[in-house]
Amino acid sequence: MPFTVRQYHPFPVLLTVILVVLCSAPTWAGFEEGLATYKQGDYSTALKEFRTLAERGDARAQYILSNMYAKGEGVPHDDQLAFWWLQKAAEQELAVAQYSLGAMYYKGEGVPQDYQRAFHLFQKAAKQGNAKAQLYLGLMYANGQAVPQDKQQAVLRYRLAANEGIAEAQYSLATMYLRGDGVPQDYVLAHMWAQVASAAGSPGAPKLQKEVARYMTPGQIAEAQLFAREWKPNLSENHTKRDTMSIEEAIISQR
Repeated sequence: MPFTVRQYHPFPVLLTVILVVLCSAPTWAGFEEGLATYKQGDYSTALKEFRTLAERGDARAQYILSNMYAKGEGVPHDDQLAFWWLQKAAEQELAVAQYSLGAMYYKGEGVPQDYQRAFHLFQKAAKQGNAKAQLYLGLMYANGQAVPQDKQQAVLRYRLAANEGIAEAQYSLATMYLRGDGVPQDYVLAHMWAQVASAAGSPGAPKLQKEVARYMTPGQIAEAQLFAREWKPNLSENHTKRDTMSIEEAIISQR
């Protein structure tokens, strides 16, 4: 079955991953200094740097400051301040902040559950290339949450996230192909995505892979395994304009 919220908890996002994303933008000296001291575990010094920048309107610093308050790093744990700074970063169009805030509204964590607001935030983050936001848009289209149920749109969103290396989206895409849900039923593609998801650490993918294999010939399994080995995640900067159907089109065209 496609992933559920209980299987995947996106907030708080692992800060080590987020820092890589944030540092790809032009940096101020104060941000670099704050980041260096943060990595060294000197949270009190990092806090001074990030708070100064955050008050000046630096969305990256606002997001990290939100995480520090959420985790009690260099400051007393304070969910209200964590939420406040997260909102500030999201208002400035920082994609990871929009995604994280959307996840909170989706699950009702610290705020009343609000699918409409979550969907809006996920859309904004997804337009900037946030793959996890695409994953949640896929879930919302699949379940008809805040939007009319649309399995084809769910497949599209799952595919975008799957091609960015998101294991939960790869698993969900595999189940859609297995069932013919929103796409023509295709065991080779189902097996391929289940294998890719398994390699990415999806706990349910190995079982799904075995289930799909029951309906396949040895030749089809070999074909799916070949394409799974050849698959590579899309990691270029323009997330929204890449051809995300290339592997699937290649499989279909060779039949």
